[in-house]
Amino acid sequence: MNSEIRQLQPKQLWNKFADLNAVPRASKKEERVIAFMKDFGKSLGLETLVDDVGNVIIKKPATKGMESKITVVLQSHLDMVHQKNGDTVFDFDTQGIDMYVDGDWVKARGTTLGADNGLGVATIMAILESTDIPHPAIEALFTIDEETGMTGAMGLKGGLLSGGILLNLDTEEDDEIGVGCAGGIDVTAKRTYKEEETPEFKIGYKITVKGLQGGHSGMQIHEGLGNANKIMNRLLFDGFENFGLRISEIDGGSLRNAIPRESNALVVIDAMNEEAFLLEMKEQAESIKTELKTKEPDLTIIFSKCETPKKIMDLGVQEGLTRAIYAAQNGVYRMSADIPDLVETSNNIARVVVKDGEVMIACLTRSSVESSKMDLANTLRATFELTGCEVEFSGDYPGWAPNMDSAILKVMSKLYEALNGKKPHVAACHAGLECGILGTNYPTMDMISFGPNIKGAHSPDERAQISSVQKYWKFVLEILKQIPNK
Repeated sequence: MNSEIRQLQPKQLWNKFADLNAVPRASKKEERVIAFMKDFGKSLGLETLVDDVGNVIIKKPATKGMESKITVVLQSHLDMVHQKNGDTVFDFDTQGIDMYVDGDWVKARGTTLGADNGLGVATIMAILESTDIPHPAIEALFTIDEETGMTGAMGLKGGLLSGGILLNLDTEEDDEIGVGCAGGIDVTAKRTYKEEETPEFKIGYKITVKGLQGGHSGMQIHEGLGNANKIMNRLLFDGFENFGLRISEIDGGSLRNAIPRESNALVVIDAMNEEAFLLEMKEQAESIKTELKTKEPDLTIIFSKCETPKKIMDLGVQEGLTRAIYAAQNGVYRMSADIPDLVETSNNIARVVVKDGEVMIACLTRSSVESSKMDLANTLRATFELTGCEVEFSGDYPGWAPNMDSAILKVMSKLYEALNGKKPHVAACHAGLECGILGTNYPTMDMISFGPNIKGAHSPDERAQISSVQKYWKFVLEILKQIPNK
């Protein structure tokens, strides 16, 4: 029960996290959480405003003796990724997240936890509410729609903030200080096709791929995790090559920034080939499971007989589709030549839908190098255009270039070492952070990103480490004390 979460230390942070997680806050459905934050700021008697796109800004004066220090912008995003296991009954539009404690971790029952970026939001709320935490003047910036378009950061106008330092609380490794991130672009391929009447003597099968870990398509893209859309496509491709399998429907993946965990397809085959089809496809499934057994031990592939679909895809479009998805880049495209172990450019084939005469393939392409990002985006465009798709680029956002001479970086690095007895890992990440976008209208603001340990973000396995949150909270409070003077 969430009551046990409220007893964790630091109580002020975990209580605000529990309050926040009671409010539905899916990306692009943030009306309730915007109202929640607006009411919160006003209840404290603080200057509170909601800008034109829905970002909430709450300003709090410096505590006594801290008035001479640089104003700090504390920033996190209000929205969360809504993902649940296929067998979990849960309505994200009406229910609060059901959390529980498992050893040193806080988890959710069958859904995403919302620690990304709810722990950052809760941290800022706790500081705004406090009466005994020393801090400079604070401008709390709560952005919207970070997870599916960064439209909050993109829509934030210049002049609303006066702070000279921005602390973005959206990093997921507590020994890391983030100084840069990848930009991204959505690549969407669409086309229509003619549906054909299913011929006689065909039987229907449903193919299900499930049990994959999923996860964050930026932070975990290099881990070799299975992509349900690519696995399904292998099965469909081989089924057609060997048995003339025909596709009726495909529904795979979910959000662009989540590695696909599940895919379902309705297909038809010749009745006379049923036994051989099942034998061959189950062998293929076992081969795939063997390939991925270390990373994806719970991968499940099911072939279940179903009512024969009345309509199937045009044959030529089906062939083009399966070949295009086979050819399309998924995963790491290029590693950085300048920063060790950093993924420079990648793509996530996030969503594949085939139904009612329409095809839609949604990808998220990321890179810390703009030219490489567009190179991969154009590679994908060319691949899908060869099959007759129309390809659209949208949601383009810039990366965040590292500034190794940052004044606040020097303060935080020294402080981290003093608190923990070792140097922090100063790094850029492959995930998208809002700092690069915010910097377009606030180019002189000194920006840093950090946070507690969060694992499995964007999947129902998401979890936050309790001891790490305690470590991070102490770090936050000490940083606020050591902000430089103006």
